[in-house]
Amino acid sequence: MKKPHLGIVESAKGRFNGIAREALKRMIHGVAHDARKGKVKFQVTTVWQGGVRSDSRVDSLELDGRKLPREFAIRMDEPPEFLGDNTGPNPQEMLMAAFNACLVTGYAAGCAIEGIELEKLAVETEGELDLRGFLGLDASVKPGYDQISYTVRIRGRGTPEQFQKIHEAVLATSPNRWNIANAIRLKTKLEVEQSEETT
Repeated sequence: MKKPHLGIVESAKGRFNGIAREALKRMIHGVAHDARKGKVKFQVTTVWQGGVRSDSRVDSLELDGRKLPREFAIRMDEPPEFLGDNTGPNPQEMLMAAFNACLVTGYAAGCAIEGIELEKLAVETEGELDLRGFLGLDASVKPGYDQISYTVRIRGRGTPEQFQKIHEAVLATSPNRWNIANAIRLKTKLEVEQSEETT
């Protein structure tokens, strides 16, 4: 079977590369004229499922003060080498997947705005951790990454200059790139609930 062409030309429904370009323009215009329309709040709840498995649920998001229903479940696990059952990607892979997907959104939207038909768009990301930090074996070893490397592969009916312009815009505006590349505040609260065995 012939692989479908990814560059979906603007149709009667106004979609370009699968994105409703006029709706995107209206959203940009709306937020530009009323900052409240750009306020969006995300929430995810993750529950332990035994072992090193967890299930995360996305139930809703808030946009401009309105709660919009979302119903998605995400299973995460570890490979057997990390004491898991390999039933899903692990948190580091999900972190990179979320990073990649945010970038893909930025490039696809940028190309739609510029009227560039996409033929290929992929982001490949990798990073190396030292488990001595995670396992608490050496206080001098950080539990996180020293560096994350990623490559964007893009092809379509645009000039190198156009793609470079979009690339620079994504570097400046991608939320997940910002969240990884910059220090952000993390507010932590621990709630210890009473054990059912003591009730």
